[in-house]
Amino acid sequence: MTAPAVLAREDIAARIPHQGRMCLLDRVQAWDAESATCATGSHRDPDNPLRSAGGLLSPCAIEYAAQAMALHGALVAPPDGGPHPGFLASVRDVRFSVSRLDLLPGELQVQVRRLAGTGSQVLYQFQVSSEGAPVAEGRAAVVLDTPLPPA
Repeated sequence: MTAPAVLAREDIAARIPHQGRMCLLDRVQAWDAESATCATGSHRDPDNPLRSAGGLLSPCAIEYAAQAMALHGALVAPPDGGPHPGFLASVRDVRFSVSRLDLLPGELQVQVRRLAGTGSQVLYQFQVSSEGAPVAEGRAAVVLDTPLPPA
């Protein structure tokens, strides 16, 4: 059984490890084997868990993109295999067009596209935009099924 093309916040939270307020995405608008497009208004929430005294700063857009990548991985995972746990290993060529996300009046559109990948690594391109204008973009490497050493 495949997931529907449009998913609500509850469906997203069931597929990613981020729960409660830390689940930043409100809905998936479209997805396929290579990409996903999500939308959210959580950047305007005064109780956003990423918000600092200076507001919700633009580097937080990377977390929005990382959640969309995790969701995409869960959506395209084989039904019997489930999603693979992973972590963001690096980001490259990141460009920010604004200093704060919480000042953007419109929804955030979060687009991720899988560029390459093996069983243990995936490379994504991401773009976060608001009202058609880019907010943040770049590439991210995700490492899968590799436990982090104990602290």
